[in-house]
Amino acid sequence: MRNEALIGYLLHQRPYQEKRALYYLFSQQHGVIHGIGKKGAPLFMPLQLFATGKRDLKTFSQINIAPFSSVHTQAVQNDEVANTEIHHQESITGQHQYAALYLNEILWRLLPTEDPMPILWQHYQNSLYALKKSLTADELRLCLRQFESYLFDELGFSLTLNQDSLENPIEQECTYRFLPDVGLVPMVNIEDSESVIGHAVFKGNDILMMVEQGLSASTLNAWSRLHRQLIDHMLDYQPLQSRLLWQQQQRYQL
Repeated sequence: MRNEALIGYLLHQRPYQEKRALYYLFSQQHGVIHGIGKKGAPLFMPLQLFATGKRDLKTFSQINIAPFSSVHTQAVQNDEVANTEIHHQESITGQHQYAALYLNEILWRLLPTEDPMPILWQHYQNSLYALKKSLTADELRLCLRQFESYLFDELGFSLTLNQDSLENPIEQECTYRFLPDVGLVPMVNIEDSESVIGHAVFKGNDILMMVEQGLSASTLNAWSRLHRQLIDHMLDYQPLQSRLLWQQQQRYQL
């Protein structure tokens, strides 16, 4: 590409020389692009810039916050456009910053380079707009779980919960262990299931409720355990820095 105009969001940045930084940009046009640009570009803001370069590492120039009119917001309903424009250049504050950092981290660590994902990009933008609003604890968790489900779909991880790993229907009275590469495995001896791998064990009636209701307030805890297990597997069980920061902040508050 040569001086190509891009719209995107910064997912991650590292210092590069005295006045420049290495940026990981989630662009609307080309997915994740790596580039070098002037320091100081903000996170969680829609940016417009120009990218030049034939190799994996581009040169970014003229980095500015994108005007509302240039950002694609097809998922926003007509009666919400005015409200969305108000939030366009607002910052994400408080605990919602940790949630936004989490979204950024799983994206830059899991997405391939220069693979266009315009639908996921739109879901990401909508999630950031949601995080600029006042949310309850459950609303915040639902926002994250919904985005994770879009990410799983984009990466080809389909969650089949209406049958176990042997293709038998889920039984209400059974207990199952979730293995990301296998699925729901029936457990014969469940006496110490919680001590073995508590966050990956599910009761049959909870699974059936997840299938029936999808992501809802009553199934949120179960979906959170399932999604965490899958995210950790996709990251090869390497720790997430955003998750560690969140845990430290929670301990500090206590």
